[in-house]
Amino acid sequence: MIQFSDREITGERLELDSKTELYYLGHHLTLRRCSLIIKVPTRALVITRTQLIDCAVDVKRELKNFLWEGVILKGCRFTGTMTGNDFGRWPYADHPELGSVEDCDFTEARLDGCRFIDCDLSTLKLPTWPCFSILDPGSRKSELLALQWPGIMRITVDSFTDAPPGTKAVTYLAPAVAKRNDTTAEALRAVLDTLPGVIL
Repeated sequence: MIQFSDREITGERLELDSKTELYYLGHHLTLRRCSLIIKVPTRALVITRTQLIDCAVDVKRELKNFLWEGVILKGCRFTGTMTGNDFGRWPYADHPELGSVEDCDFTEARLDGCRFIDCDLSTLKLPTWPCFSILDPGSRKSELLALQWPGIMRITVDSFTDAPPGTKAVTYLAPAVAKRNDTTAEALRAVLDTLPGVIL
């Protein structure tokens, strides 16, 4: 196991690329103005009780189902592909205050099925088309399910409206959603264009 803990690292490049080791970032780790390059799968990465401040986070290998629950993210810029990642204050955590996301830029990232929980969306820059973000999905379930979605998209809509309490937005990658739901990105866009509370 490769562990970074109990210190502050400033202005360095950390490349997580071991084929055999688990990377453990935390406890009590602060990365400030660092470049964090992630080349490992979720099973080889733990980040908890850690602060990333003004960092560049570059995901070189798709990061699937990663929960940033114990990470304070402030002023960071994300690039790369992330699927099923959750950012912010996780309501079911033992210490939800250890997670947050603010002033972060995701515009160059490819996000699919990623949720932003208990955060101030006005401080975040979310990616635009072909990504799209549906705001406040949990409280809009009946409204969203009433729409005529293409393909079998209604199943996806039903799943993301059952988001954890405090979910401010869910972000998807349109071509990936279209492929999973037997439709096209264009057909999806036609519905999204009629819908308020969407970032395209």
